[in-house]
Amino acid sequence: SSPHLVQVRERIRINGQPISKELFNKYFWLVYNRLEETKDPAHASMPAYFRFLTIMAFHVFLQEKVDLAVVEVGIGGTYDCTNIIRAPVVCGVSSLGIDHTSILGDTMEKIAWQKGGIFKPGVPAFTVVQPERPLEVLRERAQERKVSWWRGCGWGVPHGRGLSLLSPQCPLFLCPELDDFEEGCRPLELGLAGAHQRSNAALALQLARTWLQHRGCQGLGELKEVPPSTELLGRPVPLAPAFRLTDAMIQGLRDTEWLGRTQVLSHGPVTWYLDGAHTTSSIQACVRWFRQTALNQDKPHDGSEVRVLLFNATGDRDTAALLKLLVPCHFDYAVFCPNFTEVSVANNADQQNFNVTLENALTRCLENQRTWTRLLEEKAGQDPWLPSPLWVGGLLQPAPARGSLLLVPPAPRPLNSPALVFPCLAQALRWVAQGRDPHLAAPAASGAHPHPPASSGAVLLREAAAVRVLVTGSLHLVGGVLRLLDPALSQ
Repeated sequence: SSPHLVQVRERIRINGQPISKELFNKYFWLVYNRLEETKDPAHASMPAYFRFLTIMAFHVFLQEKVDLAVVEVGIGGTYDCTNIIRAPVVCGVSSLGIDHTSILGDTMEKIAWQKGGIFKPGVPAFTVVQPERPLEVLRERAQERKVSWWRGCGWGVPHGRGLSLLSPQCPLFLCPELDDFEEGCRPLELGLAGAHQRSNAALALQLARTWLQHRGCQGLGELKEVPPSTELLGRPVPLAPAFRLTDAMIQGLRDTEWLGRTQVLSHGPVTWYLDGAHTTSSIQACVRWFRQTALNQDKPHDGSEVRVLLFNATGDRDTAALLKLLVPCHFDYAVFCPNFTEVSVANNADQQNFNVTLENALTRCLENQRTWTRLLEEKAGQDPWLPSPLWVGGLLQPAPARGSLLLVPPAPRPLNSPALVFPCLAQALRWVAQGRDPHLAAPAASGAHPHPPASSGAVLLREAAAVRVLVTGSLHLVGGVLRLLDPALSQ
């Protein structure tokens, strides 16, 4: 899987656990030295970072003799370096979203074409509910591959009722809603929060059942007949039947954990809400989850509640579109900083990105800050109950030691929603927590500033009965926050 959050070893897991430091070290140098010995002298370049780790992952799985490898595509599918598996057992495409547009294209149809590149001849494929045209593109890609469902899977004519899913023109199957699996039994409990995880769970069930059948496992539960009225739902892809879940499947859904996705860390009066959403669709899901989980709670009886957004985005993502979706959460403060845990990353190789300089990352943060300020000004103009925008003065000059708050916007904005920029995550988190999170040190006295938004914000954060912090926009950002809030993850 990719990316990792805290340590690179997270990308290569066996039985759910990142491989040990010893195994990682062993296989890293084995693969590295072999590639070094056999590379073309005329083109003496080693594989890039992700390609090298992909080669290494395959080697680890082969040498450790795993029974099943679940391989997440890096970017897209068609041209991704993971897409060298000629005969996977089953392929799955989850909900499509606009991302990596410079590589995959700027429309859902173009992205669907790239995703459908993982389909293989003779291999079943599943997807979830998609917009109509992208779903048609997936079907066309499957037909190009001449994917055909094998009759040995037991899905030909279930129960002799004449329901045939064996059509060479319809090799791709649409997963039924999770509700269809719950029919006649109690609601399923998912370990991952958020309504969007229900479609992910439905896809996971179909992929798991297909692999288990491929292995000849018995007792996988009866298929449920697809009513004629819902078989196609007006879509170009046939609907796969639901089935009765085994106890192991129910437990698997309930026990699923994945750090950095709809994760909540309660540290005394400060509660951190972590979600690595970085597309418009995933940010929308993140907002629904955050509002349901954090903002629907009763306000503290013994004091105020302060809401803070900690945001960063990378690559070619439309940050203005992402930030606009976050405005309705009514944050009191928006904090922007690079994904670096410290200004100096010399001792943090797992978090280091050699493709991005601190200067470039800070420039992006300042752009995000200006965008947030503009969005709040527009919102204030639409909402008469918000305070009138007030001037806040000029820039805060960066401290020579690069130790503290960089600047606040010089433009007019609602006084209760300042946007602040910090040079690294450690300083941003210390300012937000104000010494109230036992996992974080208090901000240094030299970090105090006479500027009203910084100093008044510090007072409010220290005195609030509850501080609710949403961290989103980048999995790398979430990973850096986790590294600071849960040091055990770095061990």
